[in-house]
Amino acid sequence: MIALRTQLVRILLQAHRWLGLAIGLVVMVWFASGIAMIYVGGMPALAPQERLDRLPALDVASIRIAPAQAAKLAVVAPEGEAPLLTTVTGRPAYRFASSGATVFADDGTVLEPVSEARAAAVAQQFLPTPAPRLRLRGRLDHPDQWTLSLRRSLPILEFEAGDDAGTRIYVATRTAEVVLATTRAQRAAAWIGTIPHWLYFSALRQNQPLWFRLVVGLSAAACLLAVLGLVMTFTQWRPTRPLDLRRSIPYRGGMRWHYISGALFGFFVLTWAFSGLLSMEPFQWTSKPELQVPPEALSGGPPQLGQYDLSALHALPAIAAPRVVKEVTFRRIHGGHFLSLRTPEGAETLVDATTLAARQTDFSTADILRRLQAALPDVSIGNHALLSAYDDYYYSRSRQLPLPVLRVKLDDPLRTWLYVDPARSQLLANVHRYSRVERWLYNGLHSLDFRFWHSRRPLWDLVMITLLLGGLTTSSLGFYYGMRRLFARRPAAS
Repeated sequence: MIALRTQLVRILLQAHRWLGLAIGLVVMVWFASGIAMIYVGGMPALAPQERLDRLPALDVASIRIAPAQAAKLAVVAPEGEAPLLTTVTGRPAYRFASSGATVFADDGTVLEPVSEARAAAVAQQFLPTPAPRLRLRGRLDHPDQWTLSLRRSLPILEFEAGDDAGTRIYVATRTAEVVLATTRAQRAAAWIGTIPHWLYFSALRQNQPLWFRLVVGLSAAACLLAVLGLVMTFTQWRPTRPLDLRRSIPYRGGMRWHYISGALFGFFVLTWAFSGLLSMEPFQWTSKPELQVPPEALSGGPPQLGQYDLSALHALPAIAAPRVVKEVTFRRIHGGHFLSLRTPEGAETLVDATTLAARQTDFSTADILRRLQAALPDVSIGNHALLSAYDDYYYSRSRQLPLPVLRVKLDDPLRTWLYVDPARSQLLANVHRYSRVERWLYNGLHSLDFRFWHSRRPLWDLVMITLLLGGLTTSSLGFYYGMRRLFARRPAAS
């Protein structure tokens, strides 16, 4: 029996050692890049507020084409998609997302793919200061490292501003809009954070099945490595009476610290690797069909663009004063038609399209609940609450999600929770029981995203960095001594 136990321990030890050699470097990179991601965030992206800030004020006075007329020119049903009224190449224009068509609001012409010169002018206008050294870097017909999430915007012209920040501007030729702006610092931060952490290398990421299998396989191997390490913590322990740590731990030097750090941080390493694995949804166990809330439940039906005339658009500057209008969306809410004005501050003002009065109050909770119940006759509403603070499933560390929010709990088989913005009567989130479990297994275990401290910084930072450094220490020591043992066994060259 003792011989069998010894043999099993030897097998576990060898498996732990060889698995550590195989993926130890990747695990080290994960922990190191995890620290970086606390501060550098994800891949460079054009934030909605930055995009809005760089837009010029909407030239409402030059609008001659009404929304319904623009829909006909764009070959879009006038009682279907509502366009975005924005500025394109310095002119007011309606943009229809589904078709990708852009119709200029001053003369009704349809935007054609822009030339290099016009794209350069768009890039120049986007920059806060003139860039006399602006130059074209190239045309992207396929995603590069920074445009992996912008496939629908291709082709893209990439410009270099020639400024001290190393700014690059990406202009989509079909829409004549800036879809991305990056600086040298942002790109460098991605290389030490998101890219190595998620193995987000462009050549690999463009092969989605291969990337998925690789990340899932490495995460599963990391889980097994951590389990073997935890088991070895017990099998290698030598109990003594009285307790003597020097004799109980059968290692010396760096291996001793590998054992100690593994005992202290091994469970965290396991939960971190496991939650990273679950983030890929390898078994799609959380991908249950969510309860479908009909779009017309809160809108009252599709927008009727004929309800918006030119006189209403021309009156918007006076309504928004002293702020300027940057963009306008056309909304139907509870059967009524509204214009939603976006201003430089990012605020959104609802204006009744008939009376041209700015809405000052939220939509009533009773009316929202009545509409939801009518749209879901087979589901009863359990309870509801108007939240003035975030809960465990609706929250934002940067506090960008709107508050207050109406939380509605339904008695459907998935125990769905709906979160509705009462200011716009818009459904913001649909969370069922499986996604709530995933929230804890992924966000909870991976980033300790618990309500009682996820907004209490730097306390959260200190705990996370300590745990990540612990994981980095034990994985680095294990990899180093594994490599040293491996090369020590190699025969000397004759």
